Amino acid sequence: MHHDIAQLEPLQTYKMLVGGIIPRPIAWVSTLSAQGTDNIAPYSFFSVASVTPPVLTITHVMPQTQQEKDTLRNLKETGDAVVNIVSAEMADKMNASCAALPPETSEFTAADIPACDSEKVRAKSVANAPVRYECKLRELLPISDQPTGGTLILLDVVNIFIDDAIVQDGMIQADQLDAIGKLGGDLYSTTRDRFALARP
Repeated sequence: MHHDIAQLEPLQTYKMLVGGIIPRPIAWVSTLSAQGTDNIAPYSFFSVASVTPPVLTITHVMPQTQQEKDTLRNLKETGDAVVNIVSAEMADKMNASCAALPPETSEFTAADIPACDSEKVRAKSVANAPVRYECKLRELLPISDQPTGGTLILLDVVNIFIDDAIVQDGMIQADQLDAIGKLGGDLYSTTRDRFALARP
């Protein structure tokens, strides 16, 4: 069945996008507000935009309330972020950080997420995240300010932390990282079932 975008409600389009584009990696983004509050929230519209220079891309989707989330507002104010990769053991705490809290309340505290200082940015890191990308805001590309509209966030990577325990022969081992991905609705996936295909 074909679906004409012009005939769809935004929620219908959203469900078709997040249900078909799966699994999506999760950027657990920690930021710092101008008032000094450490915030953290997960984003599943996330990928690598460039390697030279290293740039990550995240999309902030405007909530129905049309109020910016803490992450976007904090990036505008302070420009620092850490993209923490979510392993399966951290899934519950990541999910808890989705809760709608006032900007002055830290999800680190509310969800009892272990934090540590970062090397090159002021935003805190998740202490037990096996991979962490410390970033500076490069650019914001607004696409739409309507409900469910997006702002593309480009982040320059300035420092990378990788737990030595998950590295073998210079490569991050997928089974040791044990990252999770987002599916449609409330569903998630792991990377435990894998197969290889050699490039032609």
